[in-house]
Formats: sequence, structure tokens, C-alpha cells
Amino acid sequence: METDEEVGRGNLLDGMPPINCDTTIDDAATTGNNDIGDMTFCLSNYVPDFMKMLFTMRSHHMLTDVVLEVGNELFHVHKVVLAAGSPYFKAMFTSGLKESEMSRVRLQGVCPSAMAWLVYFMYTGKVRITEVTVCQLLPAATMFQISNVMEACCAFLERQLDPSNAIGIANFSEQHGCVKLKQKANQFIERHFTEVCREEEFLQLTAPELISLIRKDELNVREEREVYNAVLSWVKYDEDRRYPRMEHILQAVRCQYLTPSFLKEQMNTCTVLKKVPACREYLAKIFKDLTLHKKPVVKERRPNTPRIIYVAGGYFRHSIDVFEAFNLDDNCWSTLPRLTVPRSGLGAAFLKGLFYAVGGRNTSPGSSYDSDWVDVYNPATEHWRPCSPMATPRHRVGVAVMDGLLYAVGGSAGSEYHKSVECYDPESDTWTQVAAMGSARLGVGVAVVNRLLYAVGGFDGARRVRSVECYHPENNRWSDVAPMHVARSGAGVAALNQYIYVVGGYDGAQQLASVERYDTERDVWECVAPVHVARSALSLTVLDNKLYAMGGYDGTSFLDIVEVYDPETNTWKLGTPLTSVRSGHASAVCYQHVTPPAEPPEPEPAVIRKLGKRPAPKPGTSSSSSTTSRGDDVPMANNIIGTLSNDRYGL
Repeated sequence: METDEEVGRGNLLDGMPPINCDTTIDDAATTGNNDIGDMTFCLSNYVPDFMKMLFTMRSHHMLTDVVLEVGNELFHVHKVVLAAGSPYFKAMFTSGLKESEMSRVRLQGVCPSAMAWLVYFMYTGKVRITEVTVCQLLPAATMFQISNVMEACCAFLERQLDPSNAIGIANFSEQHGCVKLKQKANQFIERHFTEVCREEEFLQLTAPELISLIRKDELNVREEREVYNAVLSWVKYDEDRRYPRMEHILQAVRCQYLTPSFLKEQMNTCTVLKKVPACREYLAKIFKDLTLHKKPVVKERRPNTPRIIYVAGGYFRHSIDVFEAFNLDDNCWSTLPRLTVPRSGLGAAFLKGLFYAVGGRNTSPGSSYDSDWVDVYNPATEHWRPCSPMATPRHRVGVAVMDGLLYAVGGSAGSEYHKSVECYDPESDTWTQVAAMGSARLGVGVAVVNRLLYAVGGFDGARRVRSVECYHPENNRWSDVAPMHVARSGAGVAALNQYIYVVGGYDGAQQLASVERYDTERDVWECVAPVHVARSALSLTVLDNKLYAMGGYDGTSFLDIVEVYDPETNTWKLGTPLTSVRSGHASAVCYQHVTPPAEPPEPEPAVIRKLGKRPAPKPGTSSSSSTTSRGDDVPMANNIIGTLSNDRYGL
């Protein structure tokens, strides 16, 4: 005959579902055993009703076997319930401690209101968390090792993260061993640094805490000036006590990525720096290194936010207004608000979190005109608006950013090929002429390394060139550097790790697959692995230390192919293709910023145009015949191709 103990752990319980089983079982159900008449009886609401009864009994002090004394409050409870709900109480009542024999236990380090909610939770599985109670509940739940309540409190605090409280939540979570919450809070601080640094909590940081924060690679800032200004605000908050620490703190700012003009301004006008000569000397040395174009000794920040490739415009049968973005984390393309007018042969760059679309040509049935337009796209508002136009239309223009300024290099207006260069200041919304290049360049590629602007290849009106020029902003002068191995125009050009890569292009006879790179430190060119598909009129950009060669024309067909180059292995592999075939498009990369960027001022009334309205072609720039005889990347096949060949084949 079975004993009660054997029945308790034997066949009957083996056939029962677990207590927390989600499945609802009928009041009576057969077990499926072969023995006729065997049956399992289960009440789905038995456990909730049982706990409800225990809670009622506790409320009436029925069969309670211990009293918890917390402050001035007494809690009559059942030891078995507390032991089941808390490892802390289980150890207290089952490990032979003196409390296991006591009928009254005094608890220290917990407030009565938090204890009331935890007792309520252990009897009901429910707890109310508010901005007021969470600061008491989390420490108490941590003390009594009630993990469910701890996780609920952390989830609540994570939802409450805000620039005004993120630093406090990070510190609070560290105090109570909430590793995941601390990680989430720190990520929030990094991603929202521009907003966090304006809050009181930031200004209350200790110097070591500030240094630890601004040293992080992951700070999500558009320019290092934001970090420098945040440090200055922190010092000025309690200047008399804090300015002596400025020298040590300043070394955590990546001052090598400040512009020389900004450094000069700070050294001349900043009252804090004047109190600390060592800081001025430190910045003076960095200023000298920048103007000597030395390689930075520290790396750029890499925000832990989505990295996005933006691609604008292009040509397929006519100029297109497509604007789309590739998110590396999702590995997919998404459509964005279209360009204000279709454009091909345009240039593009990101500057202070804004995407600039510069110049190009609008080629459509019945008309064709080169453009001096400049439009800016704000990723935060998903809105386009105009900026001041360039001094001259530029089709197949090269565009790059240096020292917080946007440079438009070369290009053409009708049959006129430009050697001129313009520079745009977003703070004043103005364009100014800088020194012209030594030769005209249509379909030129540009890149910036160590504050030097390089103009690579192109078509000078007579032939494709392999020459390369370098612009020095200090003396407003261009100089020649080592030429490429192969003359080409319409190539993809980008800078990566002190090298300038040139991908594909057109040599006057055929599209190219060859790739070469320029070592800016040794002034030499070397060949690297070619792309799989020869092409011109492609765009090239850098993302996560890899090159992305996108779209183009292979001599027969327009392409949507994307190839990705890894410099560590010297190999190309296929990437996610564009959403449609095209050539003559422009691309740029930006980290996703959470704080809306400051837009440039509105253009003067004289230059404001209605978005989407196509201007009349300018004299000398709309003649179709002027674009068919020079600068084409493929010979004319018929009248239509001859009319549009610059856009179709050569950007």
C-alpha cells in the first residue's frame, strides 16, 4: 500500500500539468491512460483562488506565523508565502537562522510603504509602480531578491528615460546592481548627448564622471564643437572651483577635429582659457598640427546609432528625383521625400547633420538645363528646402566638406567646363569663390584627407586626365600631386584610412573596372582589387570602414548593383542592390542623430524659389547640341542618345 509521501510524489502528480501552465483544462478530463476509469481533475482557477484566500487570511491575521516590523508598521504574514516569493526570506526561514524560530522579525534598510507593496505582490502577483514609488521599490526588491519586481522597476525607469534624468537613472541603477538598466541609460546618454549636456544633471557631474563620459567613442554628436562647448558650460557652472581642472578635461575632448578657425577664436576670446595658459598652449599645438595637415592622433567618434547611406537623383532615360536611404542595421533601402526637381550629375554631402544636394542637370523630354540650385534635406523633419544658389551652374560637379564648409569643384555649364571652385558657409548661407584649379574638370571626383581637398581625374574639354590637384585652405592654393595610373572621368572617389580610392570610370574608350588608391602620406598610387562590374557614373561612399560602389553605367546598361570593398582583405562582394537602376546619382553617409540639426538661415528673398518649380533654361546652358560633342562617356548611338549622353553615360 502506497504511503501519503509516495502518493504525493508519484503517479498522480506525474500526470498533472504545471501550476503555471497557460493551458485551461476542463474540470474533468481523461488522462489517456489505458486503465479504464482513470481521470485527472483540475480547476484552472484553483491557484488564483488559493492565493486570494491566503491574502484574505493574512488581512484577518488568520494562521499568520510571523510579524515583520518595519519602522512603525507591523505586517502579519505567512512564512511559507514569503519564502516562496523571496530567496531572502527563504534563506531566513529555512537555513536554521535565529529568525526561523522568531515570531517577530525587525527589518532594517527598507521603508514601510515599499514593504507593503512587496508583501502585496508576494500574495497577489501585482504591484503598482509610479515615479514616486519606484525609488523605494527597486532598492527593497533588490534587498529581498524579488527579481520580478526588480525587472518591472527597471522596465519602468527605462520608459522614463529623458535627457533631464538619464544621468540620475544611470547612477541609481549602478547603485542597485541593475546592469541592463545602467547599459540602457548610458546608451541613452550617448545617443542624446547634445540634449543631456544642457541639463542640470550634466552640470552636476564630478570631473572624473565628465571625463569618463566625453571620452566615449559612442557620443552622438554632429561635430566635436558640441563636446567642447559642453565642457565649457560645465566649467562655467562653477568656474572658480572648476577652471583649474580644465587642462585635464580638455585632453578628453577630441580637439583635433575642431576647425582651425574655431580654435583660433577660442584662444583669442575664451575667458576660461585665459585663466589656464596650459590650455591655450595645448590648443595652439593642435592648431599648428591641423594647419600642417598632420594625421590626427585620435580617431573620430563612432556613435552607436544607425548608419545611413543616402542616395539622391540620377539618370535613367531622363533625370530622376528619387531619394532613398540604406540602413546597414536593417540591410534594406527605404524611400524618402523626393528631390524638389529631378537631377542627375549632382553632388552631395552631409554637413552638420543635413544632406546637401548641389547642382546637377535636369534632363527631361523637351528641355535640359544645368543647375546652380542647392537644396538641403533635414532627416529629422524629412523636409527639403532651398539654400542660396551657387554663382554658376555646375553639372557633374564634385562636392566635399572641409572645416565645416561645403566645396563645389569643377563641373560644367553647357559647353563651358569649369576649373572654378566655390565654398558654402551654412552659418551665413553664402557662397564665395576660392582659388581655381589648374585645369577644368568635368566628372571630377573629390575627397578630403587631413584638411586637404583633392580633385581627382575628370574631363578637361579635350581628354580624360589622370592628374590630381590638392587644395590648401591656409594659403588658398592648388598644387599638383602624383597622377593616377589611368586617366578617367566619372569615377567613384572616396577617402578611407589616409587613402583616396578611385573606382571605375570612363577612359574615353570604355568603362573601367580597375581600382587604384592614393597614399596621401607617401604621394604614390597603387592598384587594388578591381570591381566585378566595369562602370562609370557610379557613386562611392564609406560606411563602417568599407567602400560602397553603387549603380552606374557599364557601357550597355544602367545598373542597380552595389559592391562592397573590404580594405583588410582587398576583396569586393555584392551588397544589397539599389531599388532601381541609375547613373549620375550622388551619395553621402551620416549617423542617425536624435536631436534635430540647426538649419542654415533662409535665403535672401531675391534667391528664394518655389520648391518644385522648374526655372527656364539659362542662356547658353540649355542647348542640347552643346552636350553631345564633348565629355560623353559613350559615343552617340542616335539623336536621342546624343542629346542626353552627358547625363546618361557620364553622370
